[in-house]
Amino acid sequence: MQQQQQSAGFGIAEAKRILGEVFAPWVLDLHLSVEGFDFEPDGTTDWQPGAILRMPFSERICRSGGVVSGQAMMAFADTAMVIANLAANRGYRQMTTVDQTTHFMRAVSSSDVLADARVVRLGRTMSFGRVTLSSAADSKPCAMVSSAFAML
Repeated sequence: MQQQQQSAGFGIAEAKRILGEVFAPWVLDLHLSVEGFDFEPDGTTDWQPGAILRMPFSERICRSGGVVSGQAMMAFADTAMVIANLAANRGYRQMTTVDQTTHFMRAVSSSDVLADARVVRLGRTMSFGRVTLSSAADSKPCAMVSSAFAML
């Protein structure tokens, strides 16, 4: 992913501000960070705008046995997709989740989780996306998420 700090006035600082002002306080408790954006087409036919986010490991997001809970990963994926939509729009736009389907592939233990969120289609009233969640320890995917958002 081509990581860019800023494009057309929207960048990591603006995304952090939106995270702090728009999301519910318990989402902030996940301590998510925006690692980068992909704003500009890279010349490949399968390029999609998106964002990379990180959810740091914490015992507070684990279920018994030290495994990162599915609930935390689903909230992370939803939040990452909102940030990817903001990147695709190059700024804030109100939206709401319409649908989210998560397929868990393997457990994550004692590792940060990375989200590669991509906007598959951005329309005037709807947005569709996909998120791949991976363990930061080994870069292996742990979940695939597809989602739809209504643009308000």
